[in-house]
Amino acid sequence: MSELPKVTPNFAEQPAEVAWPTDEWPRGACDHQAHLETIVDEAFSLDELSITNAVVIVQGGRVLVERYGGVQEFFDRPAVVIAPESLLLSWSMAKSMLHMIIGGLVDQGVLSPDERARVPEWSAPNDPRHQIRLRDLLAMRDGLAFVENYEVGEVSHVIEMLFGEGQQDMAAYTANLPLAHEPGTFFNYSSGTTNVLSRIVADRVGYGDAYRSHLRSHLFDPLGMKSAEATFDPTGVFVASSYVHATALDFAKFGLLYLRGGRWENQRLISESWASTAQVPLSQDEDSGSYYSWQWWVTGDRYGTYWANGYEGQMISIVPALDALILRFGHTPEANYPALDKWRGRVLEVLAKEP
Repeated sequence: MSELPKVTPNFAEQPAEVAWPTDEWPRGACDHQAHLETIVDEAFSLDELSITNAVVIVQGGRVLVERYGGVQEFFDRPAVVIAPESLLLSWSMAKSMLHMIIGGLVDQGVLSPDERARVPEWSAPNDPRHQIRLRDLLAMRDGLAFVENYEVGEVSHVIEMLFGEGQQDMAAYTANLPLAHEPGTFFNYSSGTTNVLSRIVADRVGYGDAYRSHLRSHLFDPLGMKSAEATFDPTGVFVASSYVHATALDFAKFGLLYLRGGRWENQRLISESWASTAQVPLSQDEDSGSYYSWQWWVTGDRYGTYWANGYEGQMISIVPALDALILRFGHTPEANYPALDKWRGRVLEVLAKEP
């Protein structure tokens, strides 16, 4: 692993003259609006990106561009054209939402990153998993032998957890896996780890309806994310690895919360110190070269860009130095992620250009 970049967490203040988008997003334009719109339009036509369904660009608290394309397929009804009111799937961007919920509990003193994870499957003192701390889970450095592989026919704990034998109790399915590495020593991206974290949250806030109410009162309602719906497994645990549905503009509100350092209007929903942990890289993914913090990915670029990342290229990119957000929803094969990163880089170049 190469040396991790040194990142000083940065946030951007909401401009005094711009209304918060709790009810409705303010609209605006940048100095190079035509160029920006051309690049956004290309997201829907570039073969390398395959299918793009939605793009939202925000700068200075205003939506500069909002585009939709393609259709949503359903098993039980005809496909529909994707539009502003369409509920899009987060996939792993939900992990970053769990980061926010955990942050609120840490701020209240209910949880501590340094505590041993209170997981019943690991409770025996002689169990080597007993040493796993909350911070190890947040950083995907818990050491569990979880295989995050989306190729059908190959060993894949994530597919078994979401769609197979583990779907009835996703946290227990993951927690019963053995260690492959000593806790805290090795980065291994794991959707199962996030669901173990989500059960730890449920142990504090309640399961099922109580957990659903907590998400709404502490995240969705304060931001005005009226469309947002989280999915729970049969045990009443939020499937925070994968499942939040919301409109593109409501997902953008979540991005703005982090861009503003955890503050929304006159409320502080999470502390700035907790929001900062999303920006500080702790590991590097060997395959992609991207960096990982606590349930967020970090680019290490000169703009301080970090992002909530979902399967097939869903992204909520937060760009503190440019006071900007770049959201994209669609279906891009993992092999083509470099092309998606290049497209995002082109958007950043336009947003960074002088008048």
